[in-house]
Amino acid sequence: MNRDTTTSPTADWGQLLWDPLRLSAMASEYAVDAWQRSILYADVRRQRGNQYQEHLQEQTPNVLDFASEVIMSGLDLPQPVNYGLVRILPPADTPSDPHKRPFVVVDPRAGHGPGIGGFKPDSEVGAALKAGHPCYFVGFLPDPVPGQTVEDVMRAEAAFVRKVGELHPDSRGKPAVIGNCQAGWQILMAAAVWPELFGPIIVAGAPLSYWAGDMPMRYAGGLTGGSWLTALTSDLGAGRFDGAWLVQNFENLDPANTLWSKQYNLYAKVDTEGPRHLQFEKYWGGHVFLNDVEMQYIVDNLFIGNKLSTAQLVTSDGVRIDLRNIRSPIVVFCSYGDNITPPPQALGWITDLYRNDLDVMGHDQTIVYATHDSIGHLGIFVSGSVGRKEHQEFAANIDAIDVLPAGIHRMLVDENPDGSQEGEPTGNAYLTRIQRSNIDEVREIVRPDPENDRRFAAVARISEVNLACYRSFVQPWMRALVTDQGAKWLEPLHPLRMGYELWSDRHPLAAAVHEAAQHVRDHRQPVSEANPFLQLQAQFSTAVEQMLDQFRDCRDQIYAQAFDTLYSLPLVQAMTGQSLHDDAPPRPHPSETPEHRQYLAQELTRLEADIHSGGLAEAVIRALFFVLAARGEADGRHFRHAEQLVRPRLGSDFDMQVFRHLVRRQALLMRLDEDATVSAIPGLLNGIAPDDIRQVAGMIVQVIGSGGVLSAQEQTRLEQVSTLFEQAERQAQAASAPAVISPATDTSATVVDAKSTTAMPRSASGTSAAVEDANAAPAMPSSASDTSAPAINTTSKTSSPKPKAPQKKTATQKTVSKTPAAPRTSQTRRGKGK
Repeated sequence: MNRDTTTSPTADWGQLLWDPLRLSAMASEYAVDAWQRSILYADVRRQRGNQYQEHLQEQTPNVLDFASEVIMSGLDLPQPVNYGLVRILPPADTPSDPHKRPFVVVDPRAGHGPGIGGFKPDSEVGAALKAGHPCYFVGFLPDPVPGQTVEDVMRAEAAFVRKVGELHPDSRGKPAVIGNCQAGWQILMAAAVWPELFGPIIVAGAPLSYWAGDMPMRYAGGLTGGSWLTALTSDLGAGRFDGAWLVQNFENLDPANTLWSKQYNLYAKVDTEGPRHLQFEKYWGGHVFLNDVEMQYIVDNLFIGNKLSTAQLVTSDGVRIDLRNIRSPIVVFCSYGDNITPPPQALGWITDLYRNDLDVMGHDQTIVYATHDSIGHLGIFVSGSVGRKEHQEFAANIDAIDVLPAGIHRMLVDENPDGSQEGEPTGNAYLTRIQRSNIDEVREIVRPDPENDRRFAAVARISEVNLACYRSFVQPWMRALVTDQGAKWLEPLHPLRMGYELWSDRHPLAAAVHEAAQHVRDHRQPVSEANPFLQLQAQFSTAVEQMLDQFRDCRDQIYAQAFDTLYSLPLVQAMTGQSLHDDAPPRPHPSETPEHRQYLAQELTRLEADIHSGGLAEAVIRALFFVLAARGEADGRHFRHAEQLVRPRLGSDFDMQVFRHLVRRQALLMRLDEDATVSAIPGLLNGIAPDDIRQVAGMIVQVIGSGGVLSAQEQTRLEQVSTLFEQAERQAQAASAPAVISPATDTSATVVDAKSTTAMPRSASGTSAAVEDANAAPAMPSSASDTSAPAINTTSKTSSPKPKAPQKKTATQKTVSKTPAAPRTSQTRRGKGK
């Protein structure tokens, strides 16, 4: 029945009470609609129970929305695990480019089944395929292999990445790996032990520093006495930990959504919401298991111990798991709307490992972080808007991320201001900007608190004591009483599982409800949006949500106050080995060791020798860094324009890894001593043909100008760079025709300081002719496909003469020159330099 929806959206109860006939008609209309919606709601929930039972019977249950083929099974490894590697088959209309680096998406094993990274077309898998990258997916079976450990899983994931690399020997770079949630820390652990296997690593919503932030879930370990409860739960499952308990912890964080909003949303929109609800519930109800040793390791060493972020974990064969060993860029994607892994927990490992920016560069590590303002935890992987925006931009700019210099950077994805302009890719709605950041900005997000660390250190110690007591006095009895069959009987009695088990076609009333739902769909009578009783229903729902939110806030506040009060007591801290007068930090900072300081000093000496070493490629990279340093950022337009200009000039033997090392090395030199590094550019161009120097200078102007209007400082720096290249060009001309140039006018020995602009021919306007208008297309080279332009060799390294008149350094510059620099070492399997 169609109802008039032109009535005012806000009900006028005063008028309705004076019109009882109209009021009763609206009440009758609402009653019919509410009854029909109740029947349809019950039928959707019945389908949910059926879907759950069918999902349990599948051999490899997952929610992956893409066709795939098995490449490698973890069951066949020396230490077998329940993980597997599949290749995602690209759609016919978007074939993969075999020369692009492959992507590997790894799903979390945190209570749910696999597939969330490829849940829909607008997802991490979909973004990689849309960008033309070969794509692989790492999933898992519901039941672990008996005896399987976290270390076994780590080795399996390394084997999968190694296999993907072997399948793509012609790729431009090593595989890019995406680790979602719990898979994020697993991937970083593997990359810390086998750094040579990994390309850029993207960790999305991954908790890495568990003591940071103010999330209420972090208090659970302290308020329950530690990890003994984890051991008890595993013993009740006969050596298996039911992932439904992890899912229940997530649901307890938001009781309004769990107890009311999710169900009400289905009830209120039951005519259209059913398919989406069932799709999500297939994932949310696909509970999986972990071995007792796996779960105990995770809780003891990560959730409570927080040992990963301070390099305290060691493998069974004595290899220390130190995240500073990772040589690939690490992209951290987190959200302020995430109540499971808020930004402090996602970024806290940076402040745990590093004291300052020089320490980050000293380990030659590149960290990029991107934050979302509001999306929830699951939305980071599932949301279509995030898939179309952030994940698509990650995939499109992955090669640019791979060559970023060591240090901390911030990635921003904004609306593209000129996406429709000529030269921009069609349909590119977003523009990625990468800004130079620092550890102080990260510290503002994390807000480290030494007193908070003392409280959590006390929790860790008490947890060890309670776990030892449980294992000594209770666990033997529990293991004697619980059998495999008894654990099977207890499994469906879990509160979350019962919701799926109790209402399905197995219920005697299910057939009647299904038949009634079919009748309702054939005779549906939706109520008008203006119906006052429907508006009253919505207001009642809002009131219930607000009440439950207030309950949650009060509960979390009580948890926090109880935790802080208990574990701040001097007696409790003294019992855990902490004195009131102890100024030492509760956990050691890995950067503050004599060995570390000696290591950085040695690397500084090695790096200083490279200032006057290099050729044409080094000169171009230094020039670009020098100009863009004034802006503090680069965006996708710079990257795309640079690729269009440079790629046709790269030789067939171009090595992405060599080029990456070259770019990162030059960036470190610029950070070490910018003036000396830039002043050395003319010397680097010795032996280069004048025409080649001129054309490369034009390329620099084009790339710089592609990012929009230049500031005065950028324009000044561009003029300084052009001066150096013109000087090198004159020197090359003088060297090629020595008989024409008289000694009185020979300027080949002149060295122009990076800050000088007087030795350069000027136009009538007083600016360099090469940069008179950096925003206009330069005359050289005329096109990106100009094959007469010089081929840039990224492998040759020559030593240039030092300037005869070096610039006098200020006191500040002398201090900077003593800054520890990045290692120039190869990484072994154990992450140690040779």
